[in-house]
Amino acid sequence: MIAEFLSYGFVQRGLAAGSLVAASCALLGVFLVLKRLSLIGDGMSHVCLTGVAVALLTSANPVYMSVPVVVLSSLGIMKITQKFKIYGDAAIGIVSAAGLSVGLLITALAGGFNTDLLGYLFGSILTVSRDEAVLCGILLAAVLAGLFFFYRDLTSACFDEPFARTRGVPVRAVNTALVVVTSVAVVLAFKVVGIFLISALLIIPPVSALLISRTFKQVLWLSAAFGVGSVWAGVYLSFLFNIPSGATIILVNLLFLAGAYIYSKTGGLHAR
Repeated sequence: MIAEFLSYGFVQRGLAAGSLVAASCALLGVFLVLKRLSLIGDGMSHVCLTGVAVALLTSANPVYMSVPVVVLSSLGIMKITQKFKIYGDAAIGIVSAAGLSVGLLITALAGGFNTDLLGYLFGSILTVSRDEAVLCGILLAAVLAGLFFFYRDLTSACFDEPFARTRGVPVRAVNTALVVVTSVAVVLAFKVVGIFLISALLIIPPVSALLISRTFKQVLWLSAAFGVGSVWAGVYLSFLFNIPSGATIILVNLLFLAGAYIYSKTGGLHAR
């Protein structure tokens, strides 16, 4: 059964793209969770609806149309936070509401919800194209390069921003880069789990890893492992039982979270 499952080209592309984007989201999510910006994925996913709606209205590629829309929105969140001196979650809420409202209006103009739009809303990992899989690979390469070259700056800005500034860390630039790359990850992830479930890929794997890890590097790699593992298990279960892949991936993530919580509460951490 597994050999038959892996023999299909569309399954191979879906697993490859899903694994790459899940690892990217999990690694980025660690920093977002610790900086209390984890809901930015939810906010940007709502903005994705605007990009997808415009793409369907104009017959453009939804991924290419959504990237500039979501990136500009993420920069808007940073600008609102800095200019109006409000908390990040409030800025996320403002931009999220605007993006969702505009997206719904454009959807209505485009003729309402159709099969293509529903695929983006709820995920359609097995329809990922080769070009989209390549983009997911480029995204993960960029995330890993950022971790390799700017690891100290990222961790300093993540744990203690005032101290990081005294050390000369460009905190604002680090935060902006983190949010922009996350925006691209959100766009690429909507084919994997759907617009409404993207934030789970950014939040659940890091939280699971934080429960059972001893070091920050362990958190990063275990988070990525949870994300990738959930994609493989979720896609296989969805293929086996003919159920939605996006929702199944997230449910597997929740099982990982439950397991990590039980492990942390039953002596797993104390035994180390």
